[in-house]
Amino acid sequence: MTLALPKSIADYFAADAADGAAVAACFTADAVVVDEKKTYTGREAIAAWKSEASAKYQYVAEPVAIEDQGDRVIVTAHLIGNFPGSPVDLRYAFTLSGDAIARLEIVP
Repeated sequence: MTLALPKSIADYFAADAADGAAVAACFTADAVVVDEKKTYTGREAIAAWKSEASAKYQYVAEPVAIEDQGDRVIVTAHLIGNFPGSPVDLRYAFTLSGDAIARLEIVP
């Protein structure tokens, strides 16, 4: 199933498992990511977070649902890979600012 995702979110998922710099480019300069109870602020920290995760685990994230909540877009994605607990569905709560992601919270 193909979902109609906002461009910055579609770009995020396209780059997600491959390139930390490409993922960071989807965000505003002062964006915040919260994942596994850790907070990463700014593109440099976001690029390092994503590069570290991609080096540690190989996975595929397939968006399966989208919900517009006004100021946030919630995407549920099905992840399959070599990480503990695979497969898993995660909820990605995106806050957009213009054409970029200002905040992302990832939770089960």
